[in-house]
Amino acid sequence: MRETGQAFPAYVAVVAGVLFLAFVYFAVGQAAVLRSSAQTAADAAALGAAQDARDQLREGWLEVISDPTQWQRFVRGSQDEYATKRACQRAAAFASLNDAELLQNNGCVSIELGFTVTVRTEGTVGESIVPGTDERQATATASAVIEPLCSFDPPEPSTPPPPGPDPSSTPSEEPEEEEDPDPISVLSCDGEDWDIDPEAPVLPAADDLFRVRLTGDE
Repeated sequence: MRETGQAFPAYVAVVAGVLFLAFVYFAVGQAAVLRSSAQTAADAAALGAAQDARDQLREGWLEVISDPTQWQRFVRGSQDEYATKRACQRAAAFASLNDAELLQNNGCVSIELGFTVTVRTEGTVGESIVPGTDERQATATASAVIEPLCSFDPPEPSTPPPPGPDPSSTPSEEPEEEEDPDPISVLSCDGEDWDIDPEAPVLPAADDLFRVRLTGDE
């Protein structure tokens, strides 16, 4: 009986130690899940901002599609051709869909041909799991870029029409056939050629014109 009584405190200590380790592993796991959730939200927000900017580039390009002299700034994906505020609003919406929010002030920053976003999770580890962590949130940062995929050769300058016929000459019996107008230009996008017809100008879809990816995704 004495030996049993002496072993009982040791048994309690072992059980308590095992429970404590299980508790620690559980808390660490919950924190890891929260960090992963924050990174997912940041990735989605960065991609959302870049995709919105890509869509804006195509919208602006369509407005000048009949004037190839203005295409180059859209082909390059110039930052002057899209509104950063609108793109960052899209980033905030994507963060919210993933239970996070953009940080104030520097939560969405325009970089060269893209955006960097920083988000904070709305959820916490929770005081019921680790005392004092009821306000502990996870933050994460991600960047996404817009890669132009197209190039084009500006159309050749039009040649002046030949001089009219001599009034004294005899008019030909058959009128000359008019040549079909040439396309405004040919866009080459990621190995595929697109003819832009001046009679009905259309652009490829936004994802044919520009690729959007997270930095580090080669």
